[in-house]
Amino acid sequence: MSEIIQGSRLALAIRKKVEDQVQGLSQTPGLAAILVGDDPASHLYVSLKERAAKEAGIYFERIEYPKGVLQGKLLKDIRKLNKRDDIHGILVQLPLPNQDENAVIGAIDSRKDVDGFHKESLRHLFRSEPGLVPPVALAILKLIEATRQPLQGKTAIIIGNHKIFAEPIIHLMKELGIEASFTKRDESALAAKTRAADIIVVAIGEAAFITKDMVKEGGIVIDVGTNKIDRKTIGDAAEDVVGHAGFISPVPGGVGPLTVAYLLNNVVKAMILHKKEETK
Repeated sequence: MSEIIQGSRLALAIRKKVEDQVQGLSQTPGLAAILVGDDPASHLYVSLKERAAKEAGIYFERIEYPKGVLQGKLLKDIRKLNKRDDIHGILVQLPLPNQDENAVIGAIDSRKDVDGFHKESLRHLFRSEPGLVPPVALAILKLIEATRQPLQGKTAIIIGNHKIFAEPIIHLMKELGIEASFTKRDESALAAKTRAADIIVVAIGEAAFITKDMVKEGGIVIDVGTNKIDRKTIGDAAEDVVGHAGFISPVPGGVGPLTVAYLLNNVVKAMILHKKEETK
């Protein structure tokens, strides 16, 4: 049987550390979440982040807009948040219904970009400079390290819809000695490539996309996908992968809880980095 890598358990320690840090700060960290439209999954994700933030003692401000909100309105309001001293982190819940995601994320002050998607945030990461690393990338690496398997010299394949998602993961994997590459779902000979990889990270949003015949026996599968089938939440890996892979992260309970935990950590980190800049 596969060993299930429980992200929920790993997340508890990180959230406890964040809570302890918040209690020792002279100011309450603040997080603003921008939510556009009525997508049920997006509303659920923001609600989970709100609850986790409040439990950690972080001030949370939820800002909702209708699906057809003008992009100019979003950009204007984000610039206002950039200037607020009580807001240290800003996130835009993706995907956006009609607006240009790059333009909206680009409007966020990179020092408050707690999702780590801003070009400046990625530039800091690639230069090994202090900054905010994408929580989802940190969550994936934490799950891989939790297998306690030797990682030096391993190979990984990241299957996603956008290369920008994979770039920080590839960078962090390289630091651990893992040779990683990105591919889209329609890549030719995909199954042969995944079978040759020691680690598969899949994040395309299609239930049962990764099947047993696509996985190296004893390999590591990190499932980032979230799909609703008959009111049940499942990932991108099929049930037959369990028992064939050596390690697999569950959905729910794998990447998700860890991503939220690292998001909260980024809010505190953003506040501390800003304070350091002010004292220079």
